[in-house]
Parts: sequence; structure tokens; C-alpha cells
Amino acid sequence: MTVQDIRSFNRFYTNVIGALDYGRHLYAPYTLTESRVIYELAHAPRTDAADLRAQLHLDAGYLTRILNRFEEDGLVERGPSETDPRRRRITLTTRGREAAALLDERARESVGALLDTVRAEDRPRLAEALKTVRELLGEGRAPRPEDVVLREPAPGDLGWIVQRNAALYAAEYGFNLDYEGLVARIVAEYGEDHDPHLERTWIAELDGRPVGCVMCVRDDAPGAARLRLLLVEPDARGLGIGDRLVGAVVDFAREAGYREIVLWTNDILAAARRIYQRHGFVLVAEKPHRSFGQDLVGQDWRLELDATPE
Repeated sequence: MTVQDIRSFNRFYTNVIGALDYGRHLYAPYTLTESRVIYELAHAPRTDAADLRAQLHLDAGYLTRILNRFEEDGLVERGPSETDPRRRRITLTTRGREAAALLDERARESVGALLDTVRAEDRPRLAEALKTVRELLGEGRAPRPEDVVLREPAPGDLGWIVQRNAALYAAEYGFNLDYEGLVARIVAEYGEDHDPHLERTWIAELDGRPVGCVMCVRDDAPGAARLRLLLVEPDARGLGIGDRLVGAVVDFAREAGYREIVLWTNDILAAARRIYQRHGFVLVAEKPHRSFGQDLVGQDWRLELDATPE
């Protein structure tokens, strides 16, 4: 392997994906860099300019010009950071989210068309080759929080939510198949009939694989949203994924006009409860129960959306 080998591959691959064709339908009317900025904003609910510069390795002046253009076009809004008053928080507007959705749809179509040229029997070999490249070029570097993206579920992700919830809760807490049945019903109800303006699911993705999830759905109580099925894979814990997922729910619920968010959990889920507390959730009731083959203490938590976390 030589430097020339890698440079040759880079030229080949940029031609394949059209990275140098800025007038291409895939990115129009944005450049590849602008499209990537929109992607990062769409998949990171709480982002400021410093985060974007670090994630994308962009010059500060160049990023500022991009954000200025986006603000003029009504794609983004800028406001004070919730964690550092010296920083400016960047969020997509409704128009910005529509642009992100269009770019994502075009990307999926483009990659799908590319995969259509690969024989079915060759696709596992291609997937393994891509994985090998990521592993070798990233060898020795531990995953970073900025490597994780939050996205909407793709085909197959809802089934993944059921499978991983069942497997992890069985392994970590001894839950039986009753829990898998409960998760399957929750996911099926969401998949069959949900209002995207009032309900949403997030998948946390790291290195091309799902490593976490959460749902925000309407509760039976008027004006209340319910947080459900928060999960982070064991090998992805410690990257702040759970905190980002809960933050995404809180931000979405506020924007959707909910007055409060409620959730039900069990006292054995200590790490999740600490995340809820950091976001301002308050324990309002608890009760012992026998479920999923275990003796548990169920807890009801609530967050009033006009309240500010301590």
C-alpha cells in the first residue's frame, strides 16, 4: 500500500459519489460542505458554531459565511447557548428541516442507485470492505461524542428497537418475554399510526450502526408528551448519547407545543434516572409491582416545559 494507492482511491470514490460536481442534483442548491452543515444541524439537536467547527474541521470564517447565508435564507436561527453564554446556539427552522429532509432523501436515492449496480451476492463483501477501511484508518482512536449522530428511523430500525430492548433488558435485568411483548406493542402502534408533527423517534448512530434510541409520543393526558424506550448500547455508553436523546425529546416537545413530558420507568435504571433529573424531570409517584418476571418499583416522572433544569 502506497500514498498513491490511497490518492487513486480518493479520486475514484469522489467521482463515484459526485462530490466534486457542485451543480449536481444531489446537493443543489448547496455545496457539499453546506449540505454537511445542514446534516449535522439536523442530527444534533443542541449545536453551536464551535461544535460545528470541531466536528467538520472548518475554518471559523468560512463557517460563519455559511451560517450567515443560511440565516438570510431562513434555514437557521441563532440564539444564546444554554450551557455557555459566550456561545451561539444554531438550530434549523422549519424550512431548514425541510431542506435537510430533501437532501437526506436525495442521498438515500443516490446510494440506493449505486447499490443497485452491485450484485446481491457481492454486497456483504462490499460492506465488510467498508468496515475494514473504517477500522484500519480509525485504529487506535476511541469513539468521540461528535462521532454520534441522531437521525430518524430508517427501514428496519423499529424492529431493531424491539430486538435490542428485549435482549439488553434480559441480559442486564433478567426481564422475560413479557417485556419484549410490551415494546413490540409500543413500536407497532407508533409505526402504524403516528403524527410526525407531534410524535417522533430518534436513532443514535455510531460508525454506521444504531447504538441508541428514544421515542416521544402523545400521552393520554391533554397537553402531555410521553418519553418512551430510551436505550443506549453498552459499548456506546459514556459518550453522552442518553443525554442527547433525552435533550432531543425535550426540545421537540417544546417546539410541538406540549405543556409537559411524562415517563414511566423502574428504580433499577439508575443511569437513566440521573439523565432525567439533569433535564429537570421530577419524581411524582412510585409503586412496587411484579412485571417482566421481576419484583420492581415503578416510577412516574414529569417535566413541566416552562421549568428550567437546575
